[in-house]
Amino acid sequence: MEKNLDSKGRWRNKIVAFRVSPEEAEQIDACVRLSGLSKQDYITKRLTNREIVVQGNPRVYKALRNQMAEIYEELKRLEKCGEENEELLSTLKLVAETLYGLKGDNE
Repeated sequence: MEKNLDSKGRWRNKIVAFRVSPEEAEQIDACVRLSGLSKQDYITKRLTNREIVVQGNPRVYKALRNQMAEIYEELKRLEKCGEENEELLSTLKLVAETLYGLKGDNE
């Protein structure tokens, strides 16, 4: 079994596990995809209150594009039924912040 080191050269040999709902899992997965980090690195940074810096790359671009397509379809559906969805609004805010950050890198 290969051992992992963190950014400071410390062994990562402790396991942390917890249960989430399917909706929470989807929201976490969306955040991870948009960050471009591994799920382990994303959750570790979030739990230790460290800043998450998104590095623009094709994988992040594809995740943003796919997430925007999902949001667009959901917004069309919500327009028809007039329903509000807090999780969608949270994801939309994250996508907008990520796109704004990537835009700042290119300017």
